[in-house]
Amino acid sequence: MHDERGTIPHGTASPATGRHVTTAPGVTSQDTADGTTPRATGSRAAAAHTPAASRTASARRTPAARGGRTLRATAVPALGGLLLAVLPALPAQAAGAPESASGSPANAGFEADGETAAPSGWTSTARGNAAGTAFTEPGGHDGGRRLTHRADHAYRVETSQRLTGLDDGPYTVSAWVRSSGGQKSATIALRDCGAGSERTQLPPTADGAWIRITASAEVRGGSCTIALTSDARPGQWAHFDDITLTPGAAALSVRGGDVSTLAKNEVFGARYRHADGTEDDALSVLGSAGMNYARLKVWVDPVDGYNTKERVLAMAQRIRASGMQLFVDFHYSDAWADPGKQNKPAAWSGHSYQQLRQDVYDHTYDVLSALAAQGTPAGMVQIGNEINGGMLWPEGSIDNWDQLAGLLKSGAEAARAASPDTRIALHLAEGGDREGTRWWFDRAVAHDVPFDVVALSYYGYWHGPLSGLQANLDATASRYGKPVLVAETAYAHTLENGDDLANNVGTADQLVDGYPATPQGQAANLRDVMNVVEAVPGGRGLGVVYWEPAWTAVEGSGWDPADPESGNAWENQALFGYDERALPALDLFAP
Repeated sequence: MHDERGTIPHGTASPATGRHVTTAPGVTSQDTADGTTPRATGSRAAAAHTPAASRTASARRTPAARGGRTLRATAVPALGGLLLAVLPALPAQAAGAPESASGSPANAGFEADGETAAPSGWTSTARGNAAGTAFTEPGGHDGGRRLTHRADHAYRVETSQRLTGLDDGPYTVSAWVRSSGGQKSATIALRDCGAGSERTQLPPTADGAWIRITASAEVRGGSCTIALTSDARPGQWAHFDDITLTPGAAALSVRGGDVSTLAKNEVFGARYRHADGTEDDALSVLGSAGMNYARLKVWVDPVDGYNTKERVLAMAQRIRASGMQLFVDFHYSDAWADPGKQNKPAAWSGHSYQQLRQDVYDHTYDVLSALAAQGTPAGMVQIGNEINGGMLWPEGSIDNWDQLAGLLKSGAEAARAASPDTRIALHLAEGGDREGTRWWFDRAVAHDVPFDVVALSYYGYWHGPLSGLQANLDATASRYGKPVLVAETAYAHTLENGDDLANNVGTADQLVDGYPATPQGQAANLRDVMNVVEAVPGGRGLGVVYWEPAWTAVEGSGWDPADPESGNAWENQALFGYDERALPALDLFAP
């Protein structure tokens, strides 16, 4: 999270206007609700964030019943097993998916036949009125055409192709997609693979950009079916293009949450429950849902006595007992550090630059070595928090990269010495800012700053559309050969306040188009962020960490460590509702 003061402007997503597609800012009126190709015409607006009130915070695969990010089942029946009608003009084998014996999908870009309701290599089947539900048309992702699902009536359709001659093992299907949003379901899937199936929901794409998503499944018996499905209302549409199938599975190895305020929340009376109402320790609720990493920030000498080394050590033992690994977030400050402020700790004030380098080394080594000594070593550590503008200002500002690099090296060297197996991350805000990320990390590399992971914050209501996040993650992973991590993300489950302080996201015009402020909208937003990270090529999408899932509204546990009367401005983005129960988005952390 970070303060709006001094931040670099960047794009935001269009505000929500409802469940049905409208012309989005930056997109011409042609081809939005009718599913034809939107064209970008404008630039994205600048945005800022604060963690609460005067500190503006920086800034999914919907489960079926419980489910997961991608929806798994022992078998995914074609369109729910309902009566299907073969679409007009299909070839004789249309009652079953055509087969490709090459191990790769035939006509993967839908370019072979011009505009048709029967693209070569694929079969479409639909329930009830099949007219106009699946067809190819101009406006592809990388070529001239795409597959479109759309109709003026409610429809349910599947376009599929069966691949044979596959070696047994895990496979991943990838597709570039766009969607109006609002469908009951729109997915890509691998099914009938002999060892389970998996499907991934399409995200809404109000900006008109293509998004790449993936689904993975285990093949047993040499064959598997790729299925592209829609269960939609009149006028809703989905686009599919450039389908690939590759050996190997795509999965998130980090599925985490930042629980830095949990200890304070508990002291002031916060209680937590599973979805069924059973009261439990918050870490137990999070861990049993599938979270495998817990992030803790470290402040040097905070006025309220929380987030200190001693507090981190105590929480680390609870985290390990809950079956999770620890992710340590060094702020190198007595309070919030972010792109808007990087204030030195009071104890380091007046120190020379060389003294500051030693301070960073000593503080980092002290915390990490103590964690290792008690048997709770950090699995990952970040040297600084959202350090777009540098750290320990003014000495460590980006205006003096030689000095900033020296401070970062001191932190990294201490981490290596104290905890050799701990991965080192460098963390920026502005997850949708591809140019800013490249500018910063090019300089880090040029100055030989060591790091293992690129960590980015991404809040869709501040940082722009998912397409921007995907472009940045893909380019960053490729350019530096490092795994990429969304180290912070969150979304609202309601616009109602849980305390007297206005929330950071509290009005409908702040929402991302296609994601209402409901428990289901929160889950869908997280699902789609996870899907984008999982789809980073080469398996370099490391994971996603949800920011403050347990920061519910309790008096005394506010955002300002110096003011016990402050509220938190974040409770409507927690993963626990105002009734203390876990929300559906928690199901997405299941492996």
